[in-house]
Amino acid sequence: MTTTAGDIATLAPARRRRRVFWGDARFFIGIALILASVAGVWWVVSAARQTVPVLSAGATIVPGQAVSASDLTVVEVTLGGAETAYLAPHELSEGYVATRTIRAGELVPASAVAPAAQAAVTTVVVRSAVDVPRAVDAGTPVELWEAPLVEPGVFDEPRILVADATVAAVLREDAVMGAGATSIELVIDESSVADVLAAVASGAALSAVPQAGGGS
Repeated sequence: MTTTAGDIATLAPARRRRRVFWGDARFFIGIALILASVAGVWWVVSAARQTVPVLSAGATIVPGQAVSASDLTVVEVTLGGAETAYLAPHELSEGYVATRTIRAGELVPASAVAPAAQAAVTTVVVRSAVDVPRAVDAGTPVELWEAPLVEPGVFDEPRILVADATVAAVLREDAVMGAGATSIELVIDESSVADVLAAVASGAALSAVPQAGGGS
């Protein structure tokens, strides 16, 4: 088949129209990609700036201590997708207690509070046979050591009586009139109460020793 000059003249405009069409399509696709990129950056920046209200401890809260609104403050923080891990103001219910130590200023994890019925801890007060370090205060994890009384003035080798206790309060010697030793209020598991009371009744020498790496 022979192509004449007239045929070429007829096909040329159609080819030019197709090239113009595809050129316009690439232009609009490029614009769409730029707009999508800008929108994505805007969304990321907006999400990073978004804050949510959560609760923060106003003072150190020890395990077993009742947690109420007066112990907490509401703060606005940026948590990204982690906001469900922390306690929001509307999630605090009456009768909740701490299940672990929550330090002053710490955001309250949702897992760190529970109904009082679920907290199997209680507090006891003991006299420390040795000086308590000044660094030991509310919230400090300690071991309670016992040196059993053999006879008046004679004690057996010390041993760990409670391996995992938490200091609730320290009443130092200068705050207790006439006391010869510092009194410590400890949070312990309910299963350890009988052993501690028996040691106190028997006259054993008791000492609270900070756990390794657990100082405040």
